[in-house]
Amino acid sequence: MVMCSFCGRREAVFIRAYSGEKLCKKCFCTSIENRVRATIAEYDMLKFDDKLLVAVSGGKDSVGLLHVLARIEKNFPKATLLAVSIDEGIKGYRDEALQIAAENCSLLGVEHHVLSFKELFGLQLDEIVQKAEKILSGERLSACAYCGVLRRRALDLAAKQLKADVLALGHNLDDVVQTFLLNVAHGDVDRLARFGAVSVNKGGMFVRRVRPFCLVPERETAFYAYLRGIRFQSVVCPYASDALRNDVRVWLNKLEQRHAGSLFTVFRSFEKIGTMMPWDKKRFNVCRGCGEPCTEGKNTCMVCEFLEKLGVLS
Repeated sequence: MVMCSFCGRREAVFIRAYSGEKLCKKCFCTSIENRVRATIAEYDMLKFDDKLLVAVSGGKDSVGLLHVLARIEKNFPKATLLAVSIDEGIKGYRDEALQIAAENCSLLGVEHHVLSFKELFGLQLDEIVQKAEKILSGERLSACAYCGVLRRRALDLAAKQLKADVLALGHNLDDVVQTFLLNVAHGDVDRLARFGAVSVNKGGMFVRRVRPFCLVPERETAFYAYLRGIRFQSVVCPYASDALRNDVRVWLNKLEQRHAGSLFTVFRSFEKIGTMMPWDKKRFNVCRGCGEPCTEGKNTCMVCEFLEKLGVLS
């Protein structure tokens, strides 16, 4: 029997290859919660009286983060914790996730809001994919490309509507490193300055975004949810296999298996690169269609570009 490295009293149920720690159920869960607290402090993510909106998809990461933040929020009576779920409109997938998100919010006593692609943009994701196949042919992007742009806008609109000070996302260490590498693969190096533990918010054009799970590996967020008995959706999005992200995920998993701790090293490296890249309000214009920020040199944001190509906007 292998005993816990922390308490020395209980049997270990998890071994961290990158640190050599052997943890029992109680100490493992406590370590995850303490790491989130430490991450919040390290990056100055939250203030004691923030109105914090958590993006809850129903998956292990977002639901697990909601539970951790609910535990932390109990010690800050002046803070407010809310949750929002985005219904992209994916048949046979999103309905269960929304139900799970609602159940967890109810259990924790957290106010829950739902916004849909249909009400915000006039189309569900399934309809967008079908239209793109018929209309755009060679220009057609992956479902994840459309979803990513529209989902980011939906979350930002939700945060503004609910007057949130901060938007918390459930991105774990694996997610963040994958995104860094995808930005490099797509040649979008400017985004390295905008994606990490905290999204830069120069000029107040965006609601501040934080990622309290950014230093917690994916397998640990999953095990935390399992040990805490948290119900989450385990079904993979039907569009996930189409994304380049899936290839990057497989490669990073192999790297981590052979060289434990590589994900942390890559994260810190890209973090340093990001701090050296300037990013401020000058890089953005106001979209002529919706009034939201768009890339410097353009007068139409990506959301409006997508919707115009799909015939939703005239």
